[in-house]
Amino acid sequence: MLHIQNVTDVDDKLIDRSLQTGESVEEIAGRFTEAYFDLLRRLRAEPPTHSPRATEHIEGMVALVERLIDVGAAYASDGDVYFRVRSVPAYGALSGRRLDDQEAGARVEASEKKEHALDFTLWKAAKPGEPRWPSPWGEGRPGWHTECVVLARAYLGEEVDLHAGGNDLIFPHHENEIAQAEAAYGRPFVRFWLHNGMLTVRGEEMHKSAGNFSYAVDVLDRFGGPVVRYFYLARHYRKPLDYSEEGLNEAAAARKRLLTFAADAEAALRAGGGGGGDDAAGGLRLELERLHERYVEALDDDFNTVEAVAVLQDLVSAANRFRAREAEWGAGIREALTLLRRLDGPLGLLDEEGDEAPSGALEEGLLALLIDLRLKLREAAAYELADELRDRLAALGIVLKDTADGTIWLRDVGEHES
Repeated sequence: MLHIQNVTDVDDKLIDRSLQTGESVEEIAGRFTEAYFDLLRRLRAEPPTHSPRATEHIEGMVALVERLIDVGAAYASDGDVYFRVRSVPAYGALSGRRLDDQEAGARVEASEKKEHALDFTLWKAAKPGEPRWPSPWGEGRPGWHTECVVLARAYLGEEVDLHAGGNDLIFPHHENEIAQAEAAYGRPFVRFWLHNGMLTVRGEEMHKSAGNFSYAVDVLDRFGGPVVRYFYLARHYRKPLDYSEEGLNEAAAARKRLLTFAADAEAALRAGGGGGGDDAAGGLRLELERLHERYVEALDDDFNTVEAVAVLQDLVSAANRFRAREAEWGAGIREALTLLRRLDGPLGLLDEEGDEAPSGALEEGLLALLIDLRLKLREAAAYELADELRDRLAALGIVLKDTADGTIWLRDVGEHES
């Protein structure tokens, strides 16, 4: 399977940052790209087959723009080149936005260079201090929508099987990709689109400008990659995901149940378990077969990882019920463990290599000690001291929450605000 994840290493935001800091666009793009792929490694995400940089394919972008002009879908105007949205009758089909409706409420900045307010830029004439490349229309740089079409076709050919991205990119970015590709080449561009929901905090979309964000590196430092993976996979990718410390703690507890079962099963096998008669394991074997079918159906159904994760938990429940009925686990133990690890393969929840760093483990241990101390103070009716301990932790950004299952701790979201 070919998996391409392109790197936009020249765009308006990078140029603005360069002008503000004095760093080159190349330096800024390189630093952030390295940091991004480091986070993916910590999440134990499978790396893409290729991660091409936009600046490596400028010639192909110029060629695409020339082709669009030749077929009448684009036009040059004073060093810029624009795409004619009216040249694509189906424009707006992906997002469900009719062109006439968009015109009525267009929030696109008017430009005398454009034939139509919604025409978008394919090539931008260079401004002072900006990166630039030669073209038939003068020096400049490609538009973002054009970059993605060229990179996809360069590595994946004429038609892309799966194209993914955030649901905030459906319009105009993905709509504009389709328009260019299909106008230029006269064939479908993408077979299936996968759009993920946005991260939210207390129902509000997470944005740095809103101050309601957490740095990914901080979350990974504390919880480790596999816990964060569990947190994400326990929610369908198309739906919004509400970020919270409590949610991550719940994910850690749920994942620990899987790890505990795997460790117990491995210990039993090392001790000579896993034998016994097939008759005793027959009931469990049938249950495992049904769970396997559920798992496959779940991932076939629009990558329903919520159900897939539930299958893993149900597998552990089934094996534990079997264990409670039998003096020994018998023949079923090996089959249950083998299937658990097999089904976890695409999910990566049992991978302990990406667990939290020693500093995270120390923090967990110290807080567990303080929570235990507070419990003992309350049992001794030393309520003032117990409350003082809680309040001093709160002042440090650690909130204690008493639940039916005991006291858990959460990091105050305000700690990450800036």
